[in-house]
Amino acid sequence: MVQVRKVRLHGRWQSVGQGRQWVDENGRHLLIMLPGQTVRELLLHAGTLQWLLLEKRDGSGTAV
Repeated sequence: MVQVRKVRLHGRWQSVGQGRQWVDENGRHLLIMLPGQTVRELLLHAGTLQWLLLEKRDGSGTAV
């Protein structure tokens, strides 16, 4: 189990709440809640071990 307490967005560290997590062929997924009650999905990509903040259902995202 991975615990995420802060993420860096737009050059600033933001505290987050964390929900469920799961693993699939893409890597480890975590649901987080950003300030303002915005729910987003983080992915620790299995091939690169890079964290991505997923933005759309198609799996595209930005590195964090």
